[in-house]
Amino acid sequence: MTKKTIILIGFIGLKFLLQYSLLGSEYDLQRDEYLHLDQANHLAWGYISVPPFTSWTSYIIQLLGNSIFWIKFFPALYGALTIFVVWKAIEELGGNLFALILGATCVLFSALLRINTLYQPNSFDVLSWTALYFILLKYFKTDDSKWLYLGAIVFAIGFLNKYNIVFLLVGLLPSLLLTEHRKILLNPSLYFAILLGLVLISPNLIWQYNNNFPVIHHLKELAQTQLENVNRFDFLKNQLLFFAGSLIVIFSSFYALLFYKPFQNYRIFFFSITLTLIAFLYFKAKDYYAIGIYPIYIAFGSVFLADALKDGWKKFLQPIAIGIPLLLFIPIYNVAFPNKSPEYIIKHSDNYKKLGMLRWEDGKDHSLPQDFADMLGWKELAQKVDGIYLSLPNKKNTLILCDNYGQAGAINFYTSQKLQAVSFSADYIDWIDLTKKYENLIRVKEVQEVNAEFQETSPFFINSTLADSITNQNAREFGTGIFVFTGAKIDIRERIKDEIDEKKNYR
Repeated sequence: MTKKTIILIGFIGLKFLLQYSLLGSEYDLQRDEYLHLDQANHLAWGYISVPPFTSWTSYIIQLLGNSIFWIKFFPALYGALTIFVVWKAIEELGGNLFALILGATCVLFSALLRINTLYQPNSFDVLSWTALYFILLKYFKTDDSKWLYLGAIVFAIGFLNKYNIVFLLVGLLPSLLLTEHRKILLNPSLYFAILLGLVLISPNLIWQYNNNFPVIHHLKELAQTQLENVNRFDFLKNQLLFFAGSLIVIFSSFYALLFYKPFQNYRIFFFSITLTLIAFLYFKAKDYYAIGIYPIYIAFGSVFLADALKDGWKKFLQPIAIGIPLLLFIPIYNVAFPNKSPEYIIKHSDNYKKLGMLRWEDGKDHSLPQDFADMLGWKELAQKVDGIYLSLPNKKNTLILCDNYGQAGAINFYTSQKLQAVSFSADYIDWIDLTKKYENLIRVKEVQEVNAEFQETSPFFINSTLADSITNQNAREFGTGIFVFTGAKIDIRERIKDEIDEKKNYR
């Protein structure tokens, strides 16, 4: 085993160790994680919320026991593989051991540590972008058409994970026309590779067609509820924060791609990142959508700096270059991860507010970062629904209807009764069982709407009550109520079906 291999294994081991150490025991899973895990119980070629890849991973996690260890293992794995791909890219570019260590350090101590704490499509999305850029590098270096086919496969898998990877092509395709690599357009293998990619993603495209392209509705809803609060200046500012310790390396890559002779063949990467960021800005994308761009540029920058700092007194700057990402990670460690209790965060809220971490998707500041608040109150909700369910007559004929997918997913994940809560939001609208006649209804809804809920639903049941609510004041779901309706006077399935049709027609 070579020295380089031992060091690479050390970085990967440290990556896994850090990921598990950055999770505080005070927190549950985040709301999106429950939805993604529940998709394992409803395998399909597409979902309203995401493409199908995450559901396949969720199914594997389910087979492994659905434990927190395995839930957190896969995003950590994708992060470790990102380090590995950057390492191989540096080797392809002729980087020495210093370049390899610098690149791995920059990727390790970055926003990827935060991304990789959550079981969401984002971790694999970053890996997909990095792998596809690496394959392009290999093709531009060798002109071997096999890399076009491999690129099509990687793009397809990335597409089946998160449609965000389309932005990579948005930046790349016009960049081809600006460089000598436009000759690729005359290569028949390119079009066979495109055909291969289309074949691989076609099951998802067919699913989208058969379901009236819910992705379009999802994007419209996202634009209306979340992206309208996106500030383009904040988008650019946060790009600097994601890899704060690696800015010298990344900016060095931009210079090197334009003026460093060994990188002359890779100038397309400079135009690609520029056009991709412009596209993200135009569409007012969320800042983290662009994270997948940067790892490959860390590879370019590391190789360039290794060459620039290899002689004379400049060699003394090498440990400083490696130390900067680690030193800047220390203050980030104190604010960016769910490793501090909610009470600690509230007491030191100024530290979080300065970084804009208390601003939620509604554009307002709150007491905790949104992701952290989204990791509280779920076990409490599930335990209370569990207890209420056990107390009901004819409990097997009970519908558990929630306001949002987080509530439904958390109940299904934590409950001891193997309940199947549903919602009219996200993918759950397609998972409501209309074959069963329901006698009881457990309705999870905001307590603020208590009068409206009783007025709307009580006439259809003999008994109705507000049984309990989420009492954790730090939870985003604080105050969410658990309404109980028993003794159905009518078959409520017709009303449920009407609601589903209305939602889908709107979609």
